[in-house]
Order: sequence, then structure tokens, then C-alpha cells
Amino acid sequence: MNIFEKLRSGADVDMAAPDYTEAIQHMIFCADTCFKINTTAPAPELIRPLEEKLLGNNLDKSSYLMPPIQIDFACQMKIGKGVFVNHSLTCMAAGGITIDDGVMIGPNVRIVTDNHDFENRMVLRCKPVHICQNAWIGVGAIILPGVTIGENAVVAAGAVVTKDVAPNTIVGGNPAKFIKSI
Repeated sequence: MNIFEKLRSGADVDMAAPDYTEAIQHMIFCADTCFKINTTAPAPELIRPLEEKLLGNNLDKSSYLMPPIQIDFACQMKIGKGVFVNHSLTCMAAGGITIDDGVMIGPNVRIVTDNHDFENRMVLRCKPVHICQNAWIGVGAIILPGVTIGENAVVAAGAVVTKDVAPNTIVGGNPAKFIKSI
């Protein structure tokens, strides 16, 4: 199992271990590519090739990410068709982020898949995040490790999502709570 599979699996990962070097190299690649994206003139024909370099085959032609963006483990992300991501997305994607078709993500959203062991802070513990089809994530929302946002669900602006969101529901607040069914 390589380091990326290990991170995705949820196994404890020691950031001081030799195999973590490959992860650091990928993070440097991502930081450099995000810097280039974020400092390029706002023209799709200039930005798109850089986003494709960052995300490889994990970005469908019908999806769009508006800079600036910050993604640390782009190889751990999958983005579906017809996805729109507004500016200032931050993804700590070590544990894997899947964004299904038709998802809309507002400005300043943060998606986090990793945390540290309380006893040994050099140990990462990751859990994947899954945002299901046609979900809508409001401005400034924070999605924490291990969360699944159900199909057609809406996460209100500023919500801090600590647990799964049922399909066809609206959640909001900190921590996010059920508001109503759609």
C-alpha cells in the first residue's frame, strides 16, 4: 500500500516516516500549481490547463473551479460533471474528497479530511469526505473529516458540518443541525 492509499484508508500515518516523503513532494507540487493558478489572469483559457495539471483526470471538462484555490493533496480528489466551485476553496484532501455531479460550492468553503492524534501530533488520521450529487454548500461552510453530504442536500452559509447530512435536507449552524427537509 503506497502512502496515498494508506492516507485514504484511515490508517495512522506517521509524518516522520520515510514513506511520507512522497506525500510531501506531492504537497509541494500542489502548492506550486495552486500558486500559479491563483496568480494567473482570470481567463479560463489560461487557468484551465493549470487546473487540469493539478487535478489530472479528476476534473471533468464541464466542471469549473474559480480561483483562488488551495488544495494540498489533489491526487486524492475526484470531481464530477457540472460542478461549480466559487472562489477561495480550501481542501485538506489527504484522506480523499469526492465531489459528485452537479454540486455547487460557494465562496470560502473549507473541506478537511485529516486530523492529528492527540498523543502524537506527528500522526495523521484521515477520513474521506463525500459530497453527493446536486448538493449545495453555502459560503463559508466547513466540512470536517468523515462527513458525507447527501444527494440534493443544502449546507447553509457558515455551517460547521461534523456529521453526515441526510439527502434532501437543509442543515446549518455550528455544529450543523437539521433545519428542514426539501
